[in-house]
Amino acid sequence: MKILIADDELPARSRLRNLIDDLQAGEVVAEASNGQQVLNLCQEDNIDIVLLDIRMPGMDGIETAHHLKKLENAPAVIFTTAYDEYALQAFDAHAIDYLLKPIREERLQEALNKNQRLSQAQYSALEKTSKKAAQHISARVQGGLKLINIDDVIYFHAEHKYVTVYHQAGQVLIEESLKSLQERYQQNFIRVHRNALVAINQLQTLNRSNIGHFTLSLKNSENTLEVSRRHLSSVRKIMKALSV
Repeated sequence: MKILIADDELPARSRLRNLIDDLQAGEVVAEASNGQQVLNLCQEDNIDIVLLDIRMPGMDGIETAHHLKKLENAPAVIFTTAYDEYALQAFDAHAIDYLLKPIREERLQEALNKNQRLSQAQYSALEKTSKKAAQHISARVQGGLKLINIDDVIYFHAEHKYVTVYHQAGQVLIEESLKSLQERYQQNFIRVHRNALVAINQLQTLNRSNIGHFTLSLKNSENTLEVSRRHLSSVRKIMKALSV
């Protein structure tokens, strides 16, 4: 098995490498100290298993795993964590494998033997245990991953089974529902229509046509978006608060 070790602390990576060598459980082909490095390395090589620390600077392990699952040949993920017992109960409830630091040799062997890919339901459950929303949107582009910082997103627009992400540098398609995006980013985005979710800081003007239809003008897009009657009052409330 080709194994990648991801931890922001060098001693932790060295200990895991030594344990794997002692167990002769696979080949450590790479190490990473942050989530972005993990994604880059997994796109460059067919990694079988990632030993992934949860608490890393920038993109944490939970967000990294969320993006990893979109790779064509997604690796299995084994989390390493120093979470307390209550958090571990949440992990156990959803059958997500983890290694509790300090990691024991026999526990590492057991986890490596499983070599288990996490399901979408398990990733979703894990996201709910995280204290912060993912800071990037990931899209599959020509077999690889493109990451868009959530702060650069202008709005999401749903059509059929895809959602288009309109951002400062262009647009990409993702396979994720507006509902899940709204739940994850409810502090920074507002639903304006059943098919549109807009960044609050992009709201500019609310316009009414001669026949009573409402549209939104946005700060960094030439596109205007229809506002449905259902969401009109919440849009007005937000825009009034922004104008104070």
